[in-house]
Amino acid sequence: MFLTVTTTGTPEHPATDLGFLLHKHPDNAQAFSTSFGTAHVLYPEADEQRCTAALLLEVDPVALVRRGKGKGRGGAPDAALAQYVNDRPYAASSLLAVALSNVFSSAMRGVCKARPERAARPLPLRVGIPALPARGGPGLVRRLFEPLGWTVAVEPVPLDTEFPEWGDSRYVRLLLESTALTLAEALRHLYVLLPVLDDAKHYWVSPDEVDKLMRAGEGWLPRHPEQKLITSRYLSRRWSLTREAMDRLELIRLAESDDSEVEEIDNAVEAEAEQEAKPTPLAVHRREAILTALRDHAAGRVLDLGCGEGHLVRELLKEPRFTEIVGVDVSVRALTIASRRLGLDRMGERQAARVRLLQGSLAYTDKRLKGYDAAVLSEVIEHLDLPRLPALEYAVFGSARPRTVVVTTPNVEYNVRWEALPAGHVRHRDHRFEWTREEFRAWAQAVAERHGYGVEFRPVGPDDPEVGPPTQLALFTLEPTNETATPTEKEAKAA
Repeated sequence: MFLTVTTTGTPEHPATDLGFLLHKHPDNAQAFSTSFGTAHVLYPEADEQRCTAALLLEVDPVALVRRGKGKGRGGAPDAALAQYVNDRPYAASSLLAVALSNVFSSAMRGVCKARPERAARPLPLRVGIPALPARGGPGLVRRLFEPLGWTVAVEPVPLDTEFPEWGDSRYVRLLLESTALTLAEALRHLYVLLPVLDDAKHYWVSPDEVDKLMRAGEGWLPRHPEQKLITSRYLSRRWSLTREAMDRLELIRLAESDDSEVEEIDNAVEAEAEQEAKPTPLAVHRREAILTALRDHAAGRVLDLGCGEGHLVRELLKEPRFTEIVGVDVSVRALTIASRRLGLDRMGERQAARVRLLQGSLAYTDKRLKGYDAAVLSEVIEHLDLPRLPALEYAVFGSARPRTVVVTTPNVEYNVRWEALPAGHVRHRDHRFEWTREEFRAWAQAVAERHGYGVEFRPVGPDDPEVGPPTQLALFTLEPTNETATPTEKEAKAA
């Protein structure tokens, strides 16, 4: 089993920096023991202009069987003979993916103390795999790699060169090239997609595989057009794990479609207005409406749920009345950007004590979110599929139970006023729905009744007499008699 990674360099940035990024010196051939054989790392070429690192994996099929790992798809045992006679020693598979993770673990995380600037910068990369099982053929290989920025050269391997009429085997020779990816991104792509193409794993797929997929897929899997196929195959078609992974990916897509994207769309459609008018962007109207609602209810400790890159958190920090601000998001990437945007590492001690950024999913209850004055869901709910809304509803209104909840969402009736928006289209490609004023009011009133809140509605942006405002806001306030009682406790009292 063989894989090569090649890069080119210049006198300022020699190609041999690849050795620093992989944490393996080009002058040394190294061997690493694994539970299924030996992984060798060597450099067939290494000079200033061009450097190639090779991973050669020698698999012991007998050792694999003796460890009880001679399994097929999803962990089901193969026939007795197939445990010993198979393609595992010769073709790239989950064995090679695991070896990549074990041997190049720091490189996959993008960690390189010696050359941190090189680790963070895209490199000219060329990846070669001479024998790759591809259940789905060359077409599927292209569909998996090309959306990630790779130029793909894939050649089917014939069953027998002396008998071409027999046709092609399920194996391909693969060459990937890119100048737009970091080494860490490239290795994570391979780690996920090699077993996906093989459509089998050599070990039992347990629930922690979902976490592995989320880590390796961060930054690219939520937007991949073949996301469902990748997730299903990577998790050996285990339905419960695939469903969990898809739910988490949906929340990540929600997180990445944050204020920055919404603001960009708002500005684009509002650019149709006369330039001399200089209208205030809708995103600014939205944040001011949220701040007004929080001030009206004397909120001091505030949750920004689905905070994205921290635009609202930054506005809250400007007002001393907000004594504790917690931004929550499912995306570690978005939280990292928010931290940089807010300058948390440069912030004074007193100011830094007012703000926290937490990673968490809005579809699950979280004890860390209880006891706050207010929570904000700004342009969040429309990014969820409708069947997922009850989970978010209970996590916020049933479990966290802040005294005040502010929810904003687009008013679909107003879309006819955006001349740049085609008829029947939603405002953002990730919106799962956009509600009329009547639909939003019906949902909000039902939520309020179920959880013991009162609710009022406020327009955001210019309130058109025919179609209403561009954004609608619901302001929920916990009824005094229900401030400490959960829905379960109230039902018990009624009984």
